[in-house]
Amino acid sequence: MKKGIVFIFLTTVNFCLAQDIFFPERNQDWVVMKEVSSAFDEERLNVAVQFALDNEYSGSRDLRRAILKGFEREPFHEILGPTKKRGGPAGMILKNGYLVKSWGDTQRVDMTFSVTKSFLSTVAGLAYDQKLIADINDGVGEYIWDGTFRGAHNSKITWEHLLQQNSDWSGQLFGIKDWADRPPRKGDLDDWKFRELREPGTVMEYNDVRVNVLAYALTHVWRKPLPMVLKKHLMDKIGASTTWRWFGYKNAWTTIDGIQMKSVTGGGHSGGGIFISAEDMARFGLLFLNNGNWNGEQLISKEWIKMAITPSKPNTNYGYMWWLNLEGNRQWQGVSEKVFYAAGFGGNFIVIDKENDLVVVTRWLEPSKIGEFMKIIAASID
Repeated sequence: MKKGIVFIFLTTVNFCLAQDIFFPERNQDWVVMKEVSSAFDEERLNVAVQFALDNEYSGSRDLRRAILKGFEREPFHEILGPTKKRGGPAGMILKNGYLVKSWGDTQRVDMTFSVTKSFLSTVAGLAYDQKLIADINDGVGEYIWDGTFRGAHNSKITWEHLLQQNSDWSGQLFGIKDWADRPPRKGDLDDWKFRELREPGTVMEYNDVRVNVLAYALTHVWRKPLPMVLKKHLMDKIGASTTWRWFGYKNAWTTIDGIQMKSVTGGGHSGGGIFISAEDMARFGLLFLNNGNWNGEQLISKEWIKMAITPSKPNTNYGYMWWLNLEGNRQWQGVSEKVFYAAGFGGNFIVIDKENDLVVVTRWLEPSKIGEFMKIIAASID
């Protein structure tokens, strides 16, 4: 399965980078093109790669231990889904689909944690494009009538609220209570349990239980397991490998049309989520760089991508489970404001820079260093 790198040297003077995008077929070698590479300062690119190698995520490579340590303040936290020991730093830099730099083992399958959320958002986009969801502002309770969205508060929640993580859905899913997931720094159990609910759409709160509610709702809308949906409608079409997997918790089963199905997670902080290689992450990023079009086939509508990277009102740095690089406390200084990205625990990132036609994938980079890393890459563009 090990692949090499193909070097192509073109002599055409009027080669236009902006119009020539390389879409690798499944198992095809990643192509390095001289004209693309010459658009970068090689020395600064090497500095960026060395920076990624020197700033490995400080948590244990035994991700079970890293998860338990990272979320130890959550009451009742436990591992409910699969985990996997991780590899070392790895990554890729693509311009217009051509490989500029890579480091580490880019074919190794590792957990990707909350990068999964951007894949989950995309499954919602596929449902929207196929009219399974008529309007993103519809109440989810109009589609899921089993009681999950019953009550004065939960009945107000729309698909957009779930996608922007500002629903404040209240309840319990697969044994995990919403208030026990990433609780506030202040207070104790009673404060968290009996807190005042916020109006949906007004306050963003990063919360995996509510993300998993979205996955559960989409499973019922599609009437089939979400990994099957993602594989058929997207991953196979972009030539992804057969090695990626999407897991749920051990007890996360639901029955649809008389068939038991696993409801997957949108992250991995209790285990589960998408396990995937850097190369397959790069393909996913390339699809978004090209506005949902893969080699002439529109897999996700431009309308959806525009919606997905539109800032939400409670948080201008967040869209539909994609982070944005607009003004705010997460902005990367010295980096284009047209950047948007998927981010996961332990320093997993898929960064799309539309201004410079770049896709950057990095695995196991200390999360606080991502802004500096991207600034070095930005400075390398001649």
